[in-house]
Amino acid sequence: MALMTPEQLWQAVLVELEIQITKPNFLTWFKNSRLLDKTPEGEVIVALGNNFAKEWVENKYHKIIIETMLSLDDSIKRVRYTVLQPIVEIKSSQKDAKKDPPQPSFDEFKVDPETNLHPKYNFKSFIVGSSNELAFAAASAIIKDVGKKYNPLFIYGGTGLGKTHLLQSIGNEIKNFYKGRVRVRYVPSEKFVNDVVSAIRNKRMEDTKEKYRSVDVLIIDDIQFVAGKERSEEEFFHTFNALYEDNKQIIISSDRPPQATPVLEERLKSRFSGGMIADIGYPDYEMRLAIIKTKLQEKGSYLPDNIAEFIASKIQRSVRELEGVLNKVVFCQEVKNMPLNIGLVEEIINKTVRQSFKNITPNQIIQIVANFYEISEKDLIDHSRRKEVIEPRQISMFLLKDLLNMSYSDIGFKLGKRDHTTVIHACEKISFKLTTNQGLVDKIILIKEIINNK
Repeated sequence: MALMTPEQLWQAVLVELEIQITKPNFLTWFKNSRLLDKTPEGEVIVALGNNFAKEWVENKYHKIIIETMLSLDDSIKRVRYTVLQPIVEIKSSQKDAKKDPPQPSFDEFKVDPETNLHPKYNFKSFIVGSSNELAFAAASAIIKDVGKKYNPLFIYGGTGLGKTHLLQSIGNEIKNFYKGRVRVRYVPSEKFVNDVVSAIRNKRMEDTKEKYRSVDVLIIDDIQFVAGKERSEEEFFHTFNALYEDNKQIIISSDRPPQATPVLEERLKSRFSGGMIADIGYPDYEMRLAIIKTKLQEKGSYLPDNIAEFIASKIQRSVRELEGVLNKVVFCQEVKNMPLNIGLVEEIINKTVRQSFKNITPNQIIQIVANFYEISEKDLIDHSRRKEVIEPRQISMFLLKDLLNMSYSDIGFKLGKRDHTTVIHACEKISFKLTTNQGLVDKIILIKEIINNK
């Protein structure tokens, strides 16, 4: 196989990063990024759009980047980061175009500075199925009746199921329908918190209030990250009231419904519950296959039906994970020129799914499950048969097996020196319930996301 060009190598890294981090973070930190060069001494030079992006990527994502590069090219010795102003894409010659597969344009990373919206998100590219049709219907209904119908609109669901896509699509549809006459602002909750902290530090709170209260449509993504941050919650509460009283549209997303966010203030839970609450759930097989075929069409790529169907059958819990696996498979086929078969695709899927949890310890899983159910770790390990601890204990056993592939004996010893047959029963019981109980599916998806973000 021919040595990959810098562009191909960096595209492989981006494919891996897109799986492991949220879409907004991926677009924010890696827009305008590129791999400038690889020296004969094995040094790779990565250019980022500004100093802030350089510092953030160097500190937070260096490990993923170097690990991915080494898996593709073991001659790489180190990675150095630098700052480069965005480069205008230059069309390659006919000869070069034939030699290398076309690389994706970074135009898709452009963000409207006024709205914080990515233009690539729209209703047309949002795949609708049984798991999200209520949320999509509610979103569609408010476009022509901003601020008056379904206000606030609260959309909840697990990570990677399409909340951000839908929220940004709403913003873009409103912006385009009213031709800019309706002021829209999209903001991840982390940025809202950072803006409040910065305003307090610099004594510019009035500017921040004006920024968020002067819009006609405010879209807040992942509101759960505001929970527990007292000053940010206070500011958001007053911002919410000011906009609501002026019939301005408020759209919010979270990983769970308002009443299930324990550290969120009751007055905010009450406000959120006063509008329309819609969930985005687990995509069914037909929807997953439709997503794959749509993404292939967008990329101008092709996969045999049996490969596409196999991916759809295997990746069940996350649209983002589905896209990530698809990107890896297409990359192997088009850039690495690897002939595809079910065995290779299964290997890619197994590596991708397991990789997210490779640094998690059994103790962390037990702690996270206990915290999720608001019980103590001692409750999970003790031999109590109280109803409220049976399900979390069985879920702990199931996750230790599913994520870490521990032996039944080791799991039993870890959870109160129980017999391995008890663990087998628990794992089989949870596995069966996952086929019939959507509420349990949602709980385990949320717990896995917390574990993955640990």
